[in-house]
Amino acid sequence: MLQAKLTHIGDALGVALPPEALAKLHMKEGDMLYLYESPEGYTLTSSNDVFAGQMAIAKKIMQDDQEFLRKLANS
Repeated sequence: MLQAKLTHIGDALGVALPPEALAKLHMKEGDMLYLYESPEGYTLTSSNDVFAGQMAIAKKIMQDDQEFLRKLANS
């Protein structure tokens, strides 16, 4: 188990993640982290599952309606 310490950052609190956690998440300074609420509390992740789901839907629409989208773009 890893520990993370809360520290003051201006008027807010921030979490200092240990290097091994950052390595496992493939994160570096400036990257965005996402918190998802779960029955156990919150899950911290480096991927935005909601956005990924929306992009999957968009890709399917673009594949299924290529001809319509081409006509729309050329009008």
